[in-house]
Amino acid sequence: MPLSHAAKKGADPYIGFMQRFFYLLILIVSALTAGAQEDRKVIIDADTGNEVDDLYAIVRALIEPSWDVVALNATQWQPAHWAVEQTMEESYRLNQLLLGYLKMNGAVASHRGAENRLFDWGYRAQHSAAAYYLIEEAHKASATEKLTVIALGALTNVASAIIIDPTIIPKISLYWLGTTVDFDKGVQRQRDFNCMMDRQALDEVLESEIEMHIIPVSVASQMTMEFDLTKDQIGGLHGVCDFILDRWYQHLDGGRHERTIWDLAIIMAVIDPTMVTTVEFELDARYDHRTVTYYRDIDADRMRQDFYETIRTYFAR
Repeated sequence: MPLSHAAKKGADPYIGFMQRFFYLLILIVSALTAGAQEDRKVIIDADTGNEVDDLYAIVRALIEPSWDVVALNATQWQPAHWAVEQTMEESYRLNQLLLGYLKMNGAVASHRGAENRLFDWGYRAQHSAAAYYLIEEAHKASATEKLTVIALGALTNVASAIIIDPTIIPKISLYWLGTTVDFDKGVQRQRDFNCMMDRQALDEVLESEIEMHIIPVSVASQMTMEFDLTKDQIGGLHGVCDFILDRWYQHLDGGRHERTIWDLAIIMAVIDPTMVTTVEFELDARYDHRTVTYYRDIDADRMRQDFYETIRTYFAR
């Protein structure tokens, strides 16, 4: 490393040594910090075939340099009025396409989840490859270095995993999009899509002691994107970019000039906590008044800007 201007003029060599020492120390700390961030293990559980937003969120998550996405799993949305015949299978198929476009098929695992919601009575868990993989990865984690699980749809796979093996509960940090909240009145409602796709799974998770972070749809609704701007920003960069742009209009509710890209909000909230405002929220007596971390507000402008810039930078390599 070149000597400082003062050292060249014959300044105390000790000062020059200390300058170099502290500079090296900064580099070491930065490297260690970066390494710790890159080691964050993430499982994404997605109802990818349900809507348009999942694909945008998943692509952003898969190219995040500070994450080690170990699996992209499929979850069901069978109770929906607009459900296709096999919702989980459709989500699994799209997950495979996204991984294929990004040449990540071997690097990121992909599993089928439950084909339907939890059973109504008796032993209610839905056994699936996704649930067992979550259990396997959770056991590799610890209470201090937990496995990050981001659920973009129904909580069927997560709930099944903790029913099958409750010992994984302290080893998971769960992030989820769902519910609506009136923070001023302290009221939580469970009438949105992700809640209704498996109400029993939601109860199972909230009744447990799992560490939980929730972005309500009433907050995520700020995460809107315009098609023309999005096409101008990412169109033609890569096959996966054109694929998700095509999905915007080929989906069964295609034709919208503007969409709410719900799931991107929770992905960005986990990637960069400076983009969100959180609050500890106390649930009602059904859940023993336990507290969960809620995202009360998001910086949607920064989230959109990050999405476009990260996509452009990644695919310009």
